[in-house]
Amino acid sequence: MTHDPALRASDADRDEVAAVLNEAYADGRLTSPEHADRLEAAYQARTMGELVPLTRDLPEVRAGSVPATATRQTVDAVFSKVVKRGRWIASRHTHLVARFGALIVDLSEAVLPGREITVSVSAYAAKMIIRVPPDAQVIDEVGALFAKRRVSGGDSGGGDGPVIRVTGKVMFGKVVVARTVHDWNLHGDA
Repeated sequence: MTHDPALRASDADRDEVAAVLNEAYADGRLTSPEHADRLEAAYQARTMGELVPLTRDLPEVRAGSVPATATRQTVDAVFSKVVKRGRWIASRHTHLVARFGALIVDLSEAVLPGREITVSVSAYAAKMIIRVPPDAQVIDEVGALFAKRRVSGGDSGGGDGPVIRVTGKVMFGKVVVARTVHDWNLHGDA
């Protein structure tokens, strides 16, 4: 970034820095606490001068290098079972789609692009399971029609964890949002 340090930073500037930080974390260049601290600083930065030091010791940012997935991405399972887990880069807005199948998404080790992300769900005649980090606060805004919905998370997460807002709809299916595998209750009533 070669901008005047006094210039106000835009959302695009913050997203570009967040993308670099996320890649550095995924590559093992940053530890989890370093990543969290720098990411928080990036989204709180007001000027370009506050953003520059966050990536100074990381590979150079190339113009236009922010992937579209930095802000939006879709994970879908149509007539299939899809499992997404481990260290992967989530987006600020992640859309999950399941139709006549099963979708399991584990956010507990995912690189989150900020302190708050939105996960929108769209499930029809399908099962969807979302695992969140243990310290996450979950905001449940999911609607259900002829469906089972179980969201365990609420405010019981730690105060410094990410906020995960879950929105969307489930019809003729099942959506489970939980902190641990034991909370998934796949076979029993949710």
